[in-house]
Amino acid sequence: MQLFASILRKDAGRYVLVTPVERVGIVVDDAPFLGVELAVSGTGQAQSLRLRTNVEDWVAIGPDNPLRFAPGPSGGLKPYVRVRAALEALVKRALFYELVDLGATLAVDGTEMYGVWSGGAFFAMAPLADIEAMA
Repeated sequence: MQLFASILRKDAGRYVLVTPVERVGIVVDDAPFLGVELAVSGTGQAQSLRLRTNVEDWVAIGPDNPLRFAPGPSGGLKPYVRVRAALEALVKRALFYELVDLGATLAVDGTEMYGVWSGGAFFAMAPLADIEAMA
């Protein structure tokens, strides 16, 4: 699996395995990697998060490898981290709960947002009002 991960690319909206002699398209259901472990150091705005993928890559979450939250099919959120280039890892549910526990609030464009800090950047999950309405 690590060998395939090392030759995986995303070109023009499709995933391909690239070798010196050929380029083969493949189908990826959601994200090509999974985030399976979270390492946390520091707190607040000085917090740093590192994610380990299912192919043993460690990624420092920050401006170069941002964390994003997309709507899930059941109305919840699905977190993704850019691993390299245009490839992302879907963060497993247990780690998502860890991210929620590490969350903080910040006003973004006049809206109080709930999110998480890492690498000096704030990654917004959802408006705080939406989260409070669910409680």
